[in-house]
Amino acid sequence: MTIDFPLILVVLVFGSGSIWLFDALFMAPRRQRARQALQDEYPEWSLEGSKDAVAYAARARTTASEPTLVEYSRSFFPVLFVVFVLRSFLVEPFQIPSSSMVPTLEVGDYILVNKFTYGIRLPVVRTKVLHINEPKRGDVMVFFPPHMNDTYYIKRVIGLPGDSVSFRDKRLFVNGDPVPTEPLAVVPQGQAQMEVRLESLGEEPYLVQDDLMRPSRDFTLIVEPGHYFMMGDNRDNSSDSRVWGQVPERDIVGKAFAIWMHWDSLFSIPSFSRAGAIN
Repeated sequence: MTIDFPLILVVLVFGSGSIWLFDALFMAPRRQRARQALQDEYPEWSLEGSKDAVAYAARARTTASEPTLVEYSRSFFPVLFVVFVLRSFLVEPFQIPSSSMVPTLEVGDYILVNKFTYGIRLPVVRTKVLHINEPKRGDVMVFFPPHMNDTYYIKRVIGLPGDSVSFRDKRLFVNGDPVPTEPLAVVPQGQAQMEVRLESLGEEPYLVQDDLMRPSRDFTLIVEPGHYFMMGDNRDNSSDSRVWGQVPERDIVGKAFAIWMHWDSLFSIPSFSRAGAIN
C-alpha cells in the first residue's frame, strides 16, 4: 500500500491549525476568565506555598488548564506548516529506489526536486495556479506516470509536445536530427556489456548507458499535445514512456536538480561523495 504523504501532511497542518485557531478564539478566553475568577477567589494565589496557592493550582488544573490536544496542536502546527510550504511549493527530497537512471542517479541517492520551476501547483489535487516555466529536453523530471497515479517516478525529458522521437540501433533522434553522442567506455556487468556514452540533448551533456548484448527496442512516435516523452538513462533497464506511455502535463511534480546524499541501506554509513548538481 502506498502512503499518500502529501495528503497526510495537509490533514495534519489543517487539523492542528484548526484546533489551535478554534481554541484561541473560543476556548482560551473562557479559560482565562476561569483563572481570573479563581484568582479573585484565592487572593494569595501567587504567594508560593500558601494555602491559596495550593488550592488555586489544584482548581486551575481541573477547570482552566489547556487540553493536551490543544497543547500539541499549538506546538506542532508551526513546524508542520513550514514543512508543508517547503515541501509543497519549494523543494522536496526524494530517494532513488531503482537503477533506471544509472549512471546519472544510483540506487540510494537522495535528491532535491524544485517544486516551482514548472509552475506552482496545489498539493494533493495538483492544480497549477501559477505558470512559470515549461520542461526542456534533457531535464531530469519527477512526475506521476499514467499507469501509477500515486507513485513518484523520475526520468529524463526526451520529447516535448509535438516532437517526433525515434530510437534506432540504440541511438536517439529528435525531430529527425540525431542527438549528439560520444562513446566513453564499455563496462562488463555480469552477462551484460554496458556501453557508457555522453549524450547532449539539452543545455548540459549527461551520461547514458546501453547493454550491447540486448537488441535495440526501436520506435518512432509523435509526442501528443500537453504530454512529455520520458526515458531513463539506463536505456535497456528502464520502465518509461516506451512501456506505459507519455506523461500528461498535469502529472508533473518538479525538476530534480541536485544529489545531496547517498545512503545504501539502514545499516550503512551515509556518504556525501556524490553530492552535486544533476546534469
